[in-house]
Amino acid sequence: MKSEKGLFKVTDAKHFIKLARKAIEYFNLTGLPYSEKAPKEEYMERRGVFVTLHSFPNEELRGCIGVPYPIMPLWKAIVEAAMGACRDPRFKAVSNEEMENIIVEISIMTRPEKVNKDYIEKEIEIGKHGLIIKKGSNSGLLLPQVPVEYNWNLETFLEQTCLKAGLFPKAWRAGETEIYRFGAQIFKEEKPNGKVIEVKLLKC
Repeated sequence: MKSEKGLFKVTDAKHFIKLARKAIEYFNLTGLPYSEKAPKEEYMERRGVFVTLHSFPNEELRGCIGVPYPIMPLWKAIVEAAMGACRDPRFKAVSNEEMENIIVEISIMTRPEKVNKDYIEKEIEIGKHGLIIKKGSNSGLLLPQVPVEYNWNLETFLEQTCLKAGLFPKAWRAGETEIYRFGAQIFKEEKPNGKVIEVKLLKC
């Protein structure tokens, strides 16, 4: 059940990860999006979400695609993100056979908030916020767990998000560049089809 702060519990995440797995299996078999009625009304609220696939046990990235803005119901956004993750253009497609050795991770996002660059060090916290950087038609996003995994400081985080957007590393300083922050609840399997846990981000 969702709390008054809009957070989800591990019991909810089990539904989400199971849905992501079904969506990938069905898409691989039919090429079509999976459809299933959401078991709870709150799962139909509009939320941004990312689905990340890692190999097991070495946890190499195999796909990470999401719906960053709350433009569709969470339940449907998970299906969209899961289909995208198993066909992430950066990697070889993930088959149903490979899914038996894949860990599924889901990041449920808060609504992005524009950052005031004059107070950027106070407004962005490593281990708490993800970033979206926009300039013209270019846009890049990195999840909150990324700078923690790579032990980046704030400036490196900003530069890497610029590179993700196809911009120069220092483009975040430009006046026309917009920076947005967001939070995320992150859930993952401990092993393929295994126990679902909530990831607690560690601050650098």
